[in-house]
Amino acid sequence: MISRAWSGFVRLVAPLTAALVTGTAEPAGPRSRWLRPAVPAWARWLPFAAFDLVVVADLSLAYILFGTGVSYLETEAAASHFYADGPVLVVLAAAYAVPIALRERWPVAAWRISAMAAVVGGLVNPRILGGAMNGAAGHGDGVMPYVAAQVITYLLCAYSVAVRSDRDVAIGVWIVSAVGAWIIHPNSMFLATVLVTVALLFGQNVRARRRATSRLDEERRRGEEQRAARIVLEERTRIARELHDIVAHHMSVIAIQAEAVPLRARGDVAALEAGLGEIRVLSLAALAEMRQVLGALRGADGRRETAPQPGLDRLDDLIGNVRAAGLAVTAEVSGSLDLPAAVGLSAYRILQESLSNAMRHAPGAPVRVEIERTAAELRLSVTNGPAGVASPGTPDGQGQGIAGMRERAALLGGTLEAAPMADGGFSVTAILPLAAAEPAAPEEP
Repeated sequence: MISRAWSGFVRLVAPLTAALVTGTAEPAGPRSRWLRPAVPAWARWLPFAAFDLVVVADLSLAYILFGTGVSYLETEAAASHFYADGPVLVVLAAAYAVPIALRERWPVAAWRISAMAAVVGGLVNPRILGGAMNGAAGHGDGVMPYVAAQVITYLLCAYSVAVRSDRDVAIGVWIVSAVGAWIIHPNSMFLATVLVTVALLFGQNVRARRRATSRLDEERRRGEEQRAARIVLEERTRIARELHDIVAHHMSVIAIQAEAVPLRARGDVAALEAGLGEIRVLSLAALAEMRQVLGALRGADGRRETAPQPGLDRLDDLIGNVRAAGLAVTAEVSGSLDLPAAVGLSAYRILQESLSNAMRHAPGAPVRVEIERTAAELRLSVTNGPAGVASPGTPDGQGQGIAGMRERAALLGGTLEAAPMADGGFSVTAILPLAAAEPAAPEEP
């Protein structure tokens, strides 16, 4: 029983403490463009770029409230409803007017001042609060314009607190308002409580909608950031795949050539110069292809380079390079090699990587290349005989080549199979559909 009573006391005290002492407000959110019209050109000398109509309305209401407040309080004092001199009247009128001017910047502080002014004024003269309520209820001496303005000011401050503070502060405001109305003027308690409840509920509803909108905006922003990060990652992966294919192939050929040239020349200067010339040509070709790939990173305006990309139209050059490096390659082509750009590039890179793997892992073994084009797809097959002893000067792969080939095929909706054969050789077979690449062939960097 004691525990339950203590729990209820804590639940009551926490909102009161938040409203009267510890409660704070969040910063004001952005205004609608209808509430913040831009300053016209002829008034650009003003120290702001837009008019905040809410602030203008609050300041105007505060000014009117202060002027009418002084006049009203003087009238009340003259009628002997309460006794006060001029300075006290000015301070009391200011206490009524200041909250409306502060509510946009400091809503909790504005409500506290408004509540204090209502309590003090109501205790000094109950007509200040009770007159308007009684008049509105139909059993008083009429609604006094000044008192009605005071009620509106208090409700606006309570609304601002509900919009920009958490629920505990709003509950504390409701408790203070209900208890204060009961103490100052019990006959007005019901109407005052209803008005404050409506203002607080409306403010909390606006707060909930703003928070939901903010969460949606945050999720949208995170989604855009994730999409941007994914695009960057895909671009990096694509460039890394291109560099791997270029470097692995050309460096394998150059390494084998560098090892084989001295053995073939055997003192023949002309043969040695010819072999070194082939190595130079291969090196320049590797550099040229690398420049094409890295050119995508140099565009100042974010556009990709449009240098032509290799395709199967360069099949003879590719096979000629590996043959010059000592690889025995036979090729059989069926059908036209006039392919969509994406299919041609992927087929070229797959063939290039397959031949590089054969040079690295099965030097001296015969290699057979079969290319068949049908109306719907391109079939590419590269098989090599059993592997011998790998040359010590040949760079070893890091397991990325086959994965990169599979990814190339998958991007076009095709398949790639790479597996050892029963005789100890190795086979790579890729099937690339043509239709998937026809509408818009992606441009490689």
